Amino acid sequence: MLNPPSEPLVLQGLWEAVQAGQREVLLSPYLPASYAFLTHVLLCTPFLALDALGSVCQRVRSWRVSAGSGPPPSLRRWGECFLRVLSRYLSSVLPATALLHALCSPAVFPLLAPSCWELCVEVFACLLVFDTLFFICHVVMHRVPWLYRRIHRHHHRHHLPFALAAQDSSSLELLSLLLLALSSSWLVGCHPLSEAVFHLLNSWLAVEDHCGYDLPWALHRLLPCLGGAPCHQAHHALHNVNYAPYFTHWDLLFGTYCAPERYLRKER
Repeated sequence: MLNPPSEPLVLQGLWEAVQAGQREVLLSPYLPASYAFLTHVLLCTPFLALDALGSVCQRVRSWRVSAGSGPPPSLRRWGECFLRVLSRYLSSVLPATALLHALCSPAVFPLLAPSCWELCVEVFACLLVFDTLFFICHVVMHRVPWLYRRIHRHHHRHHLPFALAAQDSSSLELLSLLLLALSSSWLVGCHPLSEAVFHLLNSWLAVEDHCGYDLPWALHRLLPCLGGAPCHQAHHALHNVNYAPYFTHWDLLFGTYCAPERYLRKER
């Protein structure tokens, strides 16, 4: 929906600057995969610092979801995980998304930026759609043994996940996650600026879900509708609960929700 001409467009200057200086980048067939990989790695860096501090600081270790589960992942484990994710992006995700981009019609960018309200509504709608699509696909991958073995089992090698492991998955799963995110923004029909913010927030939520820390300032503490790292760590440990990536309503509705406190009691 276009903004009324009288409405001050707070984001208009940003949108014009992006189009003027980065139009070739925005039209690049390599943008979706590159953006997904680079934002994921950059958003993981604060948790790399926390894991490094956790090896020497008891206070940081006390923030871990399972505080008695041992030391945080080592730098070597981070490096091995980074190389696995990078190799899958270069060998599979990047070529596949570039081919898909070439087969689709060229993007047409609107002249006007969205209002701040429209951006927030569109981003939230994208998150809800992605959460729903992911929940359905996730349940299917767990309930169909062939799909679990061929696609999803690699991700569950992390009994206690860490931030970078959010994308330590098989090539097919990585590609499907990116396609689900792109499909969510397409179904909502959001502005390209809203889409970029959605992908950024989507990456952050995935990283925070896998970080292994129940931080006092984490989003799930500020927004009770989010499950956060404690809920997702329960999924990695128990496998048959907490299928939704971010929100808790689908798991509550279908009886697959497991409160983090219950999981931690089992761990003890």
